[in-house]
Amino acid sequence: MAEVTAPKLPHAPALRRAIEQTPWRRFVILAALALAWELYARWLDNALLLPTLGATLSALWSAILSGELPNRTLTSLRVLVTGYALGVGVAAVFTALATLSRWGNEALGLLTSMFNPLPAIALLPIALLWFGVGTPSLVFVIVHSVLWPVALACHAGFRAIPPTLLMAGRNLGLSGGRFVAEILVPAAFPQILSGLRIGWAFAWRTLIAAELVFGVSARSGGIGWFIYTSRAQLETASVFAGLLTVILIGLLVESVVFRSLTRITVQRWGQERT
Repeated sequence: MAEVTAPKLPHAPALRRAIEQTPWRRFVILAALALAWELYARWLDNALLLPTLGATLSALWSAILSGELPNRTLTSLRVLVTGYALGVGVAAVFTALATLSRWGNEALGLLTSMFNPLPAIALLPIALLWFGVGTPSLVFVIVHSVLWPVALACHAGFRAIPPTLLMAGRNLGLSGGRFVAEILVPAAFPQILSGLRIGWAFAWRTLIAAELVFGVSARSGGIGWFIYTSRAQLETASVFAGLLTVILIGLLVESVVFRSLTRITVQRWGQERT
């Protein structure tokens, strides 16, 4: 009697892997948060305190059609990218000096202990005295908010590299730029990437807070100024529309930029599970 075997499903592992890699869990969580927001806002029934999700989306769409919110968003992104890039660049210089010499290591530790606990928004009055009202003051406080967490993360990543890995690189004849590019940076990149993520979040917080509290950029301001003027006019739905814009940009950057960078680096190198 012929043995009956169950049909094989060669595509089952691929299908399961595809399902696991799709961000459906994120969509479920976002849908649950949106539903909770809508239900609680309807139960509260006070648009001045908490508008519904529908009212917020309507205000968001109106601000987009008027062109005000896109212009404010581009203004914020220009200032943010400028300050973020400068902060990361200065952090790279500090980290290199700290890695190459003991004096640099002591200097970075001392400066971090002094300035890292200092809120960036607390430096804004000084920035206004030095640079006046406008973009330079915002860039200054953003650089401060980005510099220290990124420098700390990068330096911690380099210091955590196992000595055996350093010896293996030297035994392979690597030195100079090749040693840095092929040994040091890949080994420390998980911490570097975490520092870049934290610096990006701190930059957003600082920018919005500076425009909200001090109105630094005035009429040429970005999303923070949009939220500030909406609050002054008691347009709570527009306030939440501005906040929702910041959230959507954050999700986009995390999903597209940082996740792609993680996939082609630390996951590809086997330093993080997929």
